[in-house]
Amino acid sequence: MKLIVNVDGGARGNPGPAAIGIVVRDGEGNVLQDLGETIGEATNNVAEYRALIKGIGLARELGATELQIHGDSELVVKQMLGQYKVKHPDMKPLHAEAKAALEGLDSWSISHVRREQNAEADALVNQALDSQA
Repeated sequence: MKLIVNVDGGARGNPGPAAIGIVVRDGEGNVLQDLGETIGEATNNVAEYRALIKGIGLARELGATELQIHGDSELVVKQMLGQYKVKHPDMKPLHAEAKAALEGLDSWSISHVRREQNAEADALVNQALDSQA
């Protein structure tokens, strides 16, 4: 089963209070699951990776064998595609965890989208952060 996952992570302050937002859709675009939750203190990039990892996990729980992932973090997308090196020591284990989460899928892709194209996941991040303020 092919699922589409939009992921976003954000922090207010860098680092600061952080949250993730995830929207999982089927091939017709129907929302199967969405999630917005706080993750404690983190940087924006850590939050983006945590959203990616959680999004992959949710999709797999729903039975995904193929994933199409969209995120608005150019850094995370290009690191996952191998176009950018993962240099920061805090990012290396998160990158490895994300790669491991994708193992065993029939296929996966990840693409960078503009923030407007990721509005639902972004809204879930902000709702989670607003709820803890």
